[in-house]
Amino acid sequence: MWIPTEHEKYGVVIAGFRGTIPYGLSLEIGDTVQILEKCDGWYRGFALKNPNIKGIFPSSYVHLKNACVKNKGQFEMVIPTEDSVITEMTSTLRDWGTMWKQLYVRNEGDLFHRLWHIMNEILDLRRQVLVGHLTHDRMKDVKRHITARLDWGNEQLGLDLVPRKEYAMVDPEDISITELYRLMEHRHRKKDTPVQASSHHLFVQMKSLMCSNLGEELEVIFSLFDSKENRPISERFFLRLNRNGLPKAPDKPERHCSLFVDLGSSELRRDIYITVHIIRIGRMGAGEKKNACNVQYRRPFGCAVLSIADLLTGETKDDLILKVYMCNTESEWYQIHENIIKKLNARYNLTGSNAGLAVSLQLLHGDIEQIRREYSSVFSHGVSITRKLGFSNIIMPGEMRNDLYITVERGEFEKGGKSVARNVEVTMFIVESSGQALKDFISFGSGEPPASEYHSFVLYHNNSPRWSELLKLPIPVDKFRGAHIRFEFRHCSTKEKGEKKLFGFSFVPLMQEDGRTLPDGTHELIVHKCEENTNLLDTTRYLKLPFSKGILLGNNTQAMKATKESFWITSFLCSTKLTQNGDMLDLLKWRTHPDKITGCLSKLKEIDGSEIVKFLQDTLDTLFGILDENSQKYGSKVFDSLVHIINLLQDSKFHHFKPVMDTYIESHFAGALAYRDLIKVLKWYVDRITEAERQEHIQEVLKAQEYIFKYIVQSRRLFSLATGGQNEDEFRCCIQELLMSVRFFLSQESKGSGALSQSQAVFLSSFPAVYSELLKLFDVREVANLVQDTLGSLPTIVHVDDSLQAVKLQCIGKTVESQLYTNPDSRYILLPVVLHHLHMHLQEQKDLIICARILSNVFCLIKKNSSEKSVLEEIDVIVASLLDILLRTILEITSRPQPSSSTIRLQFQDVTGEFVACLLSLLRQMTDRHYQQLLDSFSTKEDLRDFLLQIFTVFRILIRPEMFPKDWTVMRLVANNVIITTVLYLSDALRKNFLNENFDYKIWDSYFYLAVIFINQLCLQLEMFTTSKKKKVLEKYGDMRVTMGCEIFSMWQNLGEHKLHFIPALIGPFLEVTLIPQPDLRNVMIPIFHDMMDWEQRRSGNFKQVEAKLIDKLDSLMSEGKGDETYRELFNSIIPLFGPYPSLLKKIERETWRESGVSLIATVTRLMERLLDYRDCMKMGEVDGKKIGCTVSLLNFYKTELNKEEMYIRYIHKLYDLHLKAQNFTEAAYTLLLYDELLEWSDRPLREFLTYPMQTEWQRKEHLHLAIIQNFDRGKCWENGIILCRKIAEQYESYYDYRNLSKMRMMEASLYDKIMDQQRLEPEFFRVGFYGKKFPFFLRNKEFVCRGHDYERLEAFQQRMLNEFPHAIAMQHANQPDETIFQAEAQYLQIYAVTPIPESQEVLQREGVPDNIKSFYKVNHIWKFRYDRPFHKGTKDKENEFKSLWVERTSLYLVQSLPGISRWFEVEKREVIEMSPLENAIEVLENKNQQLKTLISQCQTRQMQNINPLTMCLNGVIDAAVNGGVSRYQEAFFVKEYILSHPEDGEKITRLRELMLEQAQILEFGLAVHEKFVPQDMRPLHKKLVDQFFVMKSSLGIQEFSACIQASPVHFPNGSPRVCRNSAPASMSPDGTRVIPRRSPLSYPAVNRYSSSSLSSQASAEVSNITGQSESSDEVFNMQPSPSTSSLSSTHSASPNVTSSAPSSARASPLLSDKHKHSRENSCLSPRERPCSAIYPTPVEPSQRLLFNHIGEGALPRSDPNLSAPEKASPARHTTAVSPSPAGRSPMKQGSVQSFTPSPVEYHSPGLISNSPVLSGSYSSGISSLSRCSTSETSGFENQVNEQSAPPVVPGPSYSAPEEPVRKESKTPPPYSVYERTLRRPVPLPHSLSIPVTSEPPALPPKPLATRPSHLENGTRRTDPAPRPRPLPRKVSQL
Repeated sequence: MWIPTEHEKYGVVIAGFRGTIPYGLSLEIGDTVQILEKCDGWYRGFALKNPNIKGIFPSSYVHLKNACVKNKGQFEMVIPTEDSVITEMTSTLRDWGTMWKQLYVRNEGDLFHRLWHIMNEILDLRRQVLVGHLTHDRMKDVKRHITARLDWGNEQLGLDLVPRKEYAMVDPEDISITELYRLMEHRHRKKDTPVQASSHHLFVQMKSLMCSNLGEELEVIFSLFDSKENRPISERFFLRLNRNGLPKAPDKPERHCSLFVDLGSSELRRDIYITVHIIRIGRMGAGEKKNACNVQYRRPFGCAVLSIADLLTGETKDDLILKVYMCNTESEWYQIHENIIKKLNARYNLTGSNAGLAVSLQLLHGDIEQIRREYSSVFSHGVSITRKLGFSNIIMPGEMRNDLYITVERGEFEKGGKSVARNVEVTMFIVESSGQALKDFISFGSGEPPASEYHSFVLYHNNSPRWSELLKLPIPVDKFRGAHIRFEFRHCSTKEKGEKKLFGFSFVPLMQEDGRTLPDGTHELIVHKCEENTNLLDTTRYLKLPFSKGILLGNNTQAMKATKESFWITSFLCSTKLTQNGDMLDLLKWRTHPDKITGCLSKLKEIDGSEIVKFLQDTLDTLFGILDENSQKYGSKVFDSLVHIINLLQDSKFHHFKPVMDTYIESHFAGALAYRDLIKVLKWYVDRITEAERQEHIQEVLKAQEYIFKYIVQSRRLFSLATGGQNEDEFRCCIQELLMSVRFFLSQESKGSGALSQSQAVFLSSFPAVYSELLKLFDVREVANLVQDTLGSLPTIVHVDDSLQAVKLQCIGKTVESQLYTNPDSRYILLPVVLHHLHMHLQEQKDLIICARILSNVFCLIKKNSSEKSVLEEIDVIVASLLDILLRTILEITSRPQPSSSTIRLQFQDVTGEFVACLLSLLRQMTDRHYQQLLDSFSTKEDLRDFLLQIFTVFRILIRPEMFPKDWTVMRLVANNVIITTVLYLSDALRKNFLNENFDYKIWDSYFYLAVIFINQLCLQLEMFTTSKKKKVLEKYGDMRVTMGCEIFSMWQNLGEHKLHFIPALIGPFLEVTLIPQPDLRNVMIPIFHDMMDWEQRRSGNFKQVEAKLIDKLDSLMSEGKGDETYRELFNSIIPLFGPYPSLLKKIERETWRESGVSLIATVTRLMERLLDYRDCMKMGEVDGKKIGCTVSLLNFYKTELNKEEMYIRYIHKLYDLHLKAQNFTEAAYTLLLYDELLEWSDRPLREFLTYPMQTEWQRKEHLHLAIIQNFDRGKCWENGIILCRKIAEQYESYYDYRNLSKMRMMEASLYDKIMDQQRLEPEFFRVGFYGKKFPFFLRNKEFVCRGHDYERLEAFQQRMLNEFPHAIAMQHANQPDETIFQAEAQYLQIYAVTPIPESQEVLQREGVPDNIKSFYKVNHIWKFRYDRPFHKGTKDKENEFKSLWVERTSLYLVQSLPGISRWFEVEKREVIEMSPLENAIEVLENKNQQLKTLISQCQTRQMQNINPLTMCLNGVIDAAVNGGVSRYQEAFFVKEYILSHPEDGEKITRLRELMLEQAQILEFGLAVHEKFVPQDMRPLHKKLVDQFFVMKSSLGIQEFSACIQASPVHFPNGSPRVCRNSAPASMSPDGTRVIPRRSPLSYPAVNRYSSSSLSSQASAEVSNITGQSESSDEVFNMQPSPSTSSLSSTHSASPNVTSSAPSSARASPLLSDKHKHSRENSCLSPRERPCSAIYPTPVEPSQRLLFNHIGEGALPRSDPNLSAPEKASPARHTTAVSPSPAGRSPMKQGSVQSFTPSPVEYHSPGLISNSPVLSGSYSSGISSLSRCSTSETSGFENQVNEQSAPPVVPGPSYSAPEEPVRKESKTPPPYSVYERTLRRPVPLPHSLSIPVTSEPPALPPKPLATRPSHLENGTRRTDPAPRPRPLPRKVSQL
């Protein structure tokens, strides 16, 4: 039985549970679970990460943890009782875990690894806390580390700032908002502005001295030197190096590492230097021989210097190499470092050995304890500490020091009877009073233990040596008295013995007889002469002698003269126990000299502060002892001395001694009667304030009042204890009188000088410190009243003195912060005074920073939910006094411009934030009663209106994103909770007071605006939060957006007819709210739109305004990234008109505007689909087709469906920018043309719009024209640019602007030059199908044709599309997909290449037009594309595939021509026809014949650099024919069975036979040409071809052509050597190859690409092996870039392996590769893996198919009724039979070498049947025509023409004299047949590109008008096309 759990409420999963049992709950390790019930070892509950799913799990899988339960019962909440830091760590690490993995996915490796280390560190610290074995201090330290790392991680991951108090998270509900703000602000400041460390330390590590010739031990001395004051500022760091220049004790780091401590910020400057002096230990001269002397001397070696500022640039951890210098003369050694610093180069140079000192230096910042923690490794290994000279900046009580610093300065010595100067060495000893030398008290520096004696370095032959060596003598205090220092002077001989001879000594006592120590300063000591054997151990013999010349100067002038030798030292004592001050000693010994007391007290002020604080307790005892002795006589003097000492402790250097004085007062002070005298003297001073002229001393007294009161109070307490509380009333009376004097002095206004106000300011600044002392003796209320009276006596005139006002406010601030104010009783007494002063300052907008701080403190004390009566009364007072002024202050400071200075700006933000926190605190504390009282307090509606407007405005300011830093989500949520609570209170007032006749638009508008921006806040969008964060917010506050949404709905319903005031203004804001993906909010808000439509319909009969506003706002909001797919569906659901609201539904059903409403919603829904797609696409980084396509879709929607001109133009420019970014310059030009077409050449002024300035319509159109021309130029679409040049030139000409006209004509000319001179690539075109529901709306289940990029082939295009749609699946077939694919929840891409079909043939058919002109018309203005798919119908004949090989030909018609405003356009219509095997065979032969003719023609006219292409083509056809080639066609179609079963194909069979014979004739002629040009090494191959050709002829049953047919000669460049049934065969003559009739109907059309695959077999491969070429002949010599490989019906080449592996039928060969026996299965999309249309016959167009049917039925073709009579009457010279010649295109994959070889083309009269291009033998040309009809058909047509106007055909060869040399224009594509010309669809041009027809022939053939044909009816020919409808250009109103 399941029992609810009592204690087992919370646990952590310790083993994963799959939950496979019934009702099982799946759990992972680490999940936290809340347990509801238990039963026999099982628990029932839920995982906290997903509380909605409940289930059962084994109890053994869970580790229980202590937890407390809130709200017991159904909605109970479990909170673990563990340490809050642990809880936070756990939840944070969980959140980080997910985000950490995302960092890896996003490739943010650096942060990924850093976060990983931090997470591990936190886990480690967490373990330490959980174990619970840490000391209190260590626990605190660990928690500090944890929170620091948590904050760092949160900041790096962009998470929220966590408010903390003593390392624990704070619940914002438990503290006041002002306190919360301070916690947040403190953490934010800590994060943003690291506190500048006031203390700095220099770490020095000596590495080595690098020198070429050392060999001697060295001493290295580091110190810090102030070059400004020319003195050392630190002690010395001393270390010894061995003979190799390395530290002597490497195992003891403290001997070679040191930390120079306690450097102030003022010492980190350029003129502080690190100086390094190096002394060598060895012989006197560095170069002396070793045996010269064995005695070791200290001798100067070198010096190095480095400025400390060089270390400030960063942490210098790398070793520094310091250059070591030596002075030129040894006598200047003492100042070598100064010379180096001053760069006096003449006095020093680099050491001879070129030494370098390797050291490591690093500056550390922070106090020494912090450094110990952060660099624990340095301290654990050992480091010596080098102090600053003397006391540090702050002297700490208890610091014990007794250091005497002696600097051995210099000496003056006589020669001593020698010819040269002495080598003097000084030896120093410390000798105690007993005469014994003190051991180990001479310190050379840190890093070296103290020694017993000191030896100076020796300067060679110098009688005036200067040493300047600093030594520290840490002598204990007890050894000081009677001790002295003795200096012995010896001459060091350089002779062999190297003996040191004593010649004199000096001494100096450390303490004088009166107890004073040796005074600081320089002392000139007497050098007493002595002999080597003099015994100095007996100190009594010389201590009686004078030691200093300063003493002699006064006593014995004669002796002074006698002693010429002197020795100077400088001493400096740093002691906390000894003094050098006689006045101090006199004061402390006052009892021995009572007569000197007055003098001593007067001199106290002159004594140095450090001397006083050293003896603070003794001094204070002395003062109060004197006061007890004679208070009448010394009272005033003692009081002044006490004031001096108290104020001395205010100095920052000594403020740490305040606790010493506090301790003294508490524990040692014994003056029980002192209070009387202190009060008396203090009152005397206060009474004199108003009269005294000089206030300085009085101000000193007032400054010391805190401690004076402490002494008074302690003295009174001691007196009360001693006497049992006598004289209490007298004491109270004294205090009252004192304070009355104070009040009187405070109430005085300063007249004239400001001295009085200064004294008032001094008193006020220190007065609050007195409160706590008074509380020790008086009741809280008494003190509060005293303080209130005192503060109330302040003058209220604000303009008196600004500085005094600030001090007043500071005094109020300190009062609020004092202990007195925390007590509720005293607080209620003091609050009115505090509020009065605050109100006064806020009204004047002065001292806002202090006001904000005071207010914050006031609210910090009022705890939330505190229902005590006192608190409620305080809130009453504050609301009445401050609410209004607080609102005004916030409005005032937020409306000011933000200051430029960053520091002031931070203060400004702090002030704003604090005031806001105060307002929020106040509002949160207000109850219903407070709100009611507030609203009742307004006497008029105007006042209430002003208040509501004011508070709504302030709330809007609070909601601004910049109000708080972005990671302050906690603060924002609290603020929003307060705002929504207040708004709910105030909305009642709005309803009651401002509806119906009192309706006020402004206040309602302000309300709605506030509500909308409240809901739209980023911090309330819970969908963006993590699950855990969202759960916490919902638990604490709920979804505040829904609450506010319901309030909006409620208020809107209350408006009634006043709703009309807000239509359409509120449509935009409300729409913004509905875009938030919160279902409840949407359900509440969307009905408002119906209401708006209804009211608008009532007012104006329609809702156009609603519609217009809705659409405009929807666009701008969607662009900002709002809205989602669900929203579209939800909005769409308005069509059934609000299911959840039945009353509305019934109402709407009665409405007349139901249909228009539904229509509007449908339009909006469609717009939304496009906008959502647009938004999603725009999120991508790079510009791709998806972005452009989406923009085009949206742009068209705005134009066609919405007619929103301005939006349309905006999107035109967005599309234009996308094209420019993607470098689609042609498309960019076409896009800009859309805007250009909306403008006219008029002078109408246009407003400023987008990037356009205010200008006339003419100017803008001119600007657009120039931009379009520039883009057409960059896109190499120069023909279009020329048309625009002409248009703008016409305008210039009409305005006689010849300057610009000239420029435009030159630009036009340059474009013509570019057409002729520059190379243009023909792009590939690809058909792309987008199938599946996962595609954006504008692509979904649609097919497009795309214009590829330059050089882009199918594989590259396919890869690009898959990159753009990474989730798409590429379909591996070309079949139309079925419905399952359309409806699939996936993305399918179907891609293959298609062939462009140009509609206009005029330029392409015209003779003599260069190829680089024609190439433009081949691939521009294309509407129609096609591709072919081969398949087998019926039973497949394994012996001969051709019998069943059909071709499905699909034609695609686009909605717009390419290129256009996009690189791709949707397919509008598709037509599919099937070509029979026979038609297929005819087309194959036609294409191959055409290719042969072209190659032969090129060879004849010497256009071929290489004959190999012709060789390969001949070989492919002849060899294939021998091996089966055309014979397969004979077997398939010439057999009796086929002819009988297909009687309708008689004409076609005849045509096929003619083509075979024609091919044989062409081959014979080709072999003749080949023989003429074949190189010698290819002769054997040629002979083989000739032999094989005769075999081929015999297989066809041809003996001699002359015997069986009468054929025309073959050297006609533009015709085909087709045999006409009515003509006699003519003999061929290779000799006539150069004679080409100009109008010959059989001239060869140029073909750019060739293939040997038509009738080829494996021989083609053999040829390519022989010639070393690939099978694609054009790779040899065709250099023009070719468009890309096609897929199933490419217009161009396929790869060689595709061709060779295609079905043999495609090559007219029976040898079929098994690989491609099933074309449907193998029609894959990769050109290397699938059969390509290049190898299959291309089916005819539908119209041609119909014509074939006619012919098959035996109907003769009629002459074209569209031809005029003259055209039908052709001259006789055109009667030669014409065969439409196929234009061959190679299926070979084009390599990097592209074809460029030209072919001569003759011009044809329009009246004649022109040759039509058909597919090449490999079916890659893809340009279809009607010329595939049989010869009989053609002949019939010709006969009809000839019957009307021509004489009969003359048998015999049709040779004519050469009328003109052969034209050599390059690459002319084949002309189209007359049938096609009549059925041609004119190519559309943008309106701007169409040229009006003129009488003169244009320089460039004009393009036909852009029209589209109507859809073809089945079985009818295409009629004349109707013009394509185009919307008329609309005027742009002021755009």
